[in-house]
Amino acid sequence: MSDASEAQASLQSLAEPVPDEPPDLLLHHLHTSRRGLSAREAARRLLQYGPNELRRRGGRRWPGELARQVTHPLALLLWVAAALSYAVGSRNVAIAVVLVIVLNALFAFVQELQAERAVEALARYLPPQVTVVRDGEPAVIDARQLVPGDMVVIEEGERIAADIRLLSGAVDVDMSTLTGESVPVLRSAELTDLRAHRLDAPDLVFSGSTCTGGEARGVVFATGMHTQLGRIAALSERVKERPSPLEAQVRRVAWLIAFIAIAMAIAFVPIAVFGAHLSIRNSVVFAVGLLAGNVPEGLLPVITLALAVAVRALARRGALVKRLSAVETLGSTDVICTDKTGTLTENHMRPATTWTTTAQADLRSGAPSGEPDTTLTALAAAAAACNNAALGTNGHGDTGDPTEVAVLAAARLLGADVDPDTRTRRRRHAYVFEPQRKLMSTLDTGPADRDWLHTKGAPEAVLPRCETRLASDGEQVVLTEEERVRVTVQVEAFANQGLRVLAFARRALPPGQPPPPREEAETELCFLGLVTMLDPPRPGTVEAVARCHTAGIRIIVITGDHPLTAKAVARQVGVGGDQPAVVNAQALGHLHEKQLDDVLAGERELVFARSSPEAKLHIAEVLRAQGHVVAMTGDGVNDAPALRSADIGVAMGRSGTDVAREASTMILTDDSFTSIVAAIEAGRQVYDNVRKFIVYIFAHTTPEVVPFLVFALGGGAVPLPLTVLQLLAFDVGTETLPSLALSREPMEPGTMTRPPRPHTEPVIRGPMLVRAWLFLGVIVAALQMAGFFAVLTAGGWHAGAPVGPGSELHHVYQQATTMSFLGMIAGQIGTAFAVRTQHASLRSIGITSNPHLLAAIVAELILAATCVYAPPLQALLGTAALPAHDLVLLLPYPVIVWGADELRRWLMRRRAAATGTGTAPPA
Repeated sequence: MSDASEAQASLQSLAEPVPDEPPDLLLHHLHTSRRGLSAREAARRLLQYGPNELRRRGGRRWPGELARQVTHPLALLLWVAAALSYAVGSRNVAIAVVLVIVLNALFAFVQELQAERAVEALARYLPPQVTVVRDGEPAVIDARQLVPGDMVVIEEGERIAADIRLLSGAVDVDMSTLTGESVPVLRSAELTDLRAHRLDAPDLVFSGSTCTGGEARGVVFATGMHTQLGRIAALSERVKERPSPLEAQVRRVAWLIAFIAIAMAIAFVPIAVFGAHLSIRNSVVFAVGLLAGNVPEGLLPVITLALAVAVRALARRGALVKRLSAVETLGSTDVICTDKTGTLTENHMRPATTWTTTAQADLRSGAPSGEPDTTLTALAAAAAACNNAALGTNGHGDTGDPTEVAVLAAARLLGADVDPDTRTRRRRHAYVFEPQRKLMSTLDTGPADRDWLHTKGAPEAVLPRCETRLASDGEQVVLTEEERVRVTVQVEAFANQGLRVLAFARRALPPGQPPPPREEAETELCFLGLVTMLDPPRPGTVEAVARCHTAGIRIIVITGDHPLTAKAVARQVGVGGDQPAVVNAQALGHLHEKQLDDVLAGERELVFARSSPEAKLHIAEVLRAQGHVVAMTGDGVNDAPALRSADIGVAMGRSGTDVAREASTMILTDDSFTSIVAAIEAGRQVYDNVRKFIVYIFAHTTPEVVPFLVFALGGGAVPLPLTVLQLLAFDVGTETLPSLALSREPMEPGTMTRPPRPHTEPVIRGPMLVRAWLFLGVIVAALQMAGFFAVLTAGGWHAGAPVGPGSELHHVYQQATTMSFLGMIAGQIGTAFAVRTQHASLRSIGITSNPHLLAAIVAELILAATCVYAPPLQALLGTAALPAHDLVLLLPYPVIVWGADELRRWLMRRRAAATGTGTAPPA
């Protein structure tokens, strides 16, 4: 029997474990014991259950992705052109068209593939190693090898790798990735509650959470996709990605172009047959020319490259975009829903102040000078004793909860002994932090032959348990009602400054007595004072928020913090003005849809405090329903629905979970709000550049189509001014490099001073087409045809004269088509400089500000010369060398095209100034 079948047989009777059943019964159902599994049994179960890992959401498989690239509407149109050419015997034309399709598809496919591989480089979320008991002995194994029935050792600082039922010990667990609650919770083998929801069960810990204190042992009852983390991850697999606005608009434009091209080909084929008396074969060649002339072959690869360039640039600035088209969506974002901790702030607690009823010390600039007050000394001693953190050197190597680290740092600045070994020797008992009580206490030996109970916690939890306070002379005096009010007012004042506040108290107990029950111990306390901590705003956040306001972007802060703290931080970074509007998100569940619509309506910036993941999802849905383009930040597993619902889901790369990163569109490698703003700037820049090279590409449709129309309407008297292969060489060869360079245009001044583009605004607007087809295109076409007829007539041609192979004028005709070909290229250079701005003058941005374009033009000229003077390409394209005097005629072409558009933009600016609108409408 094979290992796999043997494993199947041995585990066939393994029932679905019920983690809240009695421990011995659970071990029985899991076919394990407190000595753990044997190595052989573990290997069998690994075959049965598979690796302990989350299956990543499947993206497009490469065959399907490649097929998508070759079935785009523009590609389908070219397939039709290739089939028509092959059917009438023009195999060279058919092969050239197919080559264009393949090159475009491969280019776009490679860009998409590179973006996906960049995302896959992110580290896995589950811990790499875990300590288990195998064959009765502890062993360190790869976390992927965990199986149900394994006995696991959990220690402080470790990330939990599976769903585990505790059998001994107790741990504090950070479950924010699953519940959104930032305060660690106690999980103990001694606690049971059969009525609790599974996530709230006091004797269960779950994959993806982190042990912040304590030590315990437990048995694994679920791994991989069967864990709570895996179940949430599985929900993300069912969500279908929506196309971005740019994807949808480009597809609509592609169908429009296809319709126009086919309509023109069908309409003019009868003209070619009956008007020009062409053969069916030549008429089909004519139709293929119209199709190829109307299809902007470079549109898709250039858009892909522009987005890919932006993706790489954003990655260098701390933002990894998973989908190329999402860059454009960022450009139309008008609402950012952001977390506070770690995004607006540094997520690094620092001691700020200590306060007692008789003294206060500001610790932000270091240790206070002079002799500390007696009350401050007692407060520092309590802060050092009632603590489980350890300080490193200069902030490096600190271990423990960030809040406790900050409290311990405050104690050290006040002169207390913070050595962890000393603290351990003095500690007799610890009452661990309980979220319901919001308290933690320790029983420690102390001076004066006494034991001391030190308590810390939320001020509203500590203060009611205090009957006295410590006076400056070290004596205890009655804590009056006036002083209680004074403490409460001070707590609110600190919260209004964006500070987190903890209260400390103590109580003397007889030495050597057994630790009293907690309810009895944490009473009749003596209030010592307050310790405040600051999570400062990230550098650059204030400036980034100001840029958002200038750009017309609304910011909504969504946080689980206290309303006063959230309001203070929002005010510090500039969100909501001097008095930000604060909404208690806990009340959102009681609001009707219409009421929440009213809360979020308008442009007012809001701060949602005490928020839950459900509230984030609700807010995102309402904003999108109101027509906003929403960017939503998140880091926890339970943030995944909101990240998917938003137009741009932004996950944290450092502190975020694997599920959040999977659900997101963009990952911040530095977790910084400034990276979001940089991404929005890049999105706007990309969109502007897309419009620039759309005008550039479309401007050449007119000079590509006009030669075929002249040929058809000439009734056979005028030869074809441009061959199909020359047209394809122009589209794929000489046109591509400048259009790629236009995608690298730097951001124009004023990009972040205009309001967000409406998401319903099409990428291609009427004024753009008028400028491309009827202005720039007509000028280039006129210059092109002028050059064609100038060379043709100078060689002795007259209307109706034969120019086919073997005729006397055939070489002259080849030179004339070459002049037409080069005339388009010369006009193309002028168009490239013209479209660099929408309404500003070229001088305002500088001719040399885009060196990529200058290099592309040089390369274009070299490629054009190769097409004209290289014998193999001469034979393929039907070109011929031109004398110098013909080449001189081409020199003013770029200046004429650019100068005409410069004059047009000058007139538009003048008219805008006269009417007082300030700027001309974009074209």
